[in-house]
Amino acid sequence: MIHISDIRTGMQIFEALDSEVRVNILNLVRQYGEINLNQLAKELGLTNGAITSHIKKLQAAKLIKVRSRSGVRGAQKVCMLLETKIIIDLFDESSFQKNAYVFDIGVGHYTDYGVSPTCGLVTKDAIIGELDDPRYFAFPDRINAELIWFTKGHLTYTLPNSLKLGEECTELQIGMELASEAPGYTTYYPSDISFRINGIPLGFFTSVGEFNDRKGIFTPDWWFPNLGQYGKLKLLTINEAGCFIDGLKISEVTIDSLDLKPSTPLTFTIEASEDAVNQGGVSLFGKGFGDYDSGIAVKMFYKPANNKEKLPAANA
Repeated sequence: MIHISDIRTGMQIFEALDSEVRVNILNLVRQYGEINLNQLAKELGLTNGAITSHIKKLQAAKLIKVRSRSGVRGAQKVCMLLETKIIIDLFDESSFQKNAYVFDIGVGHYTDYGVSPTCGLVTKDAIIGELDDPRYFAFPDRINAELIWFTKGHLTYTLPNSLKLGEECTELQIGMELASEAPGYTTYYPSDISFRINGIPLGFFTSVGEFNDRKGIFTPDWWFPNLGQYGKLKLLTINEAGCFIDGLKISEVTIDSLDLKPSTPLTFTIEASEDAVNQGGVSLFGKGFGDYDSGIAVKMFYKPANNKEKLPAANA
């Protein structure tokens, strides 16, 4: 995967892709897996010299690689894809943050849990323990989990509280990639997923299902194709006006209701309640799975402390 976080660093890639011939070359390489340069030239109706020129640009952009392979008529040059994914961030969002503490919490960094099967945890490389066995949620490897799912229950995370003396939290944002947890997978499988901060119920949103119509952008190739591949990015926001999911109000809980101070512990719970109308479980995607290369993204906006010292009263 190529991740372009500064658009200037992607100029060579953009130039390489700014050609219908080179795009056609990439499509043919993807179709065949490996293809020699003579066959490419024949497929596209170009001379070997022209193909070589285009190949060099794609190589320089690190989109393909070329290697020699023995053939019936001697050595042949064969090309194949070097990368299959390109992610472009038009700007680094962190550089625009003012008066905000920003954290990315791994989905395996929960500090409390209680789950019921179907359930499981997966790192970017392997399943942790065995599927549908809640005891593995206590194993040390769970800290490396990047995909977690359960039918009923909860996960609780202890979030960093970086507020300093005199600072006032004005808004708390928590972003996460979520889906339902269906047996196998089902695109329509509604689930009421609820949230709490420090035990205070914030409300819920209804996930429409678990998604398998395509592979997630970051989902590894080894992951089972018959299981959920990605979720939907959800942004939970608590401010002075109430609590919102993606801008839609879900409760009247305000940031003042949470009474966050520098010394206040901060816990966040994701829950699939037994009392929910739609009991469809939770799938939580982290780095290396799904469509967003992120864990639980936390932003705490604050009003700076007023450090102006009181001037001494004037002498009478």
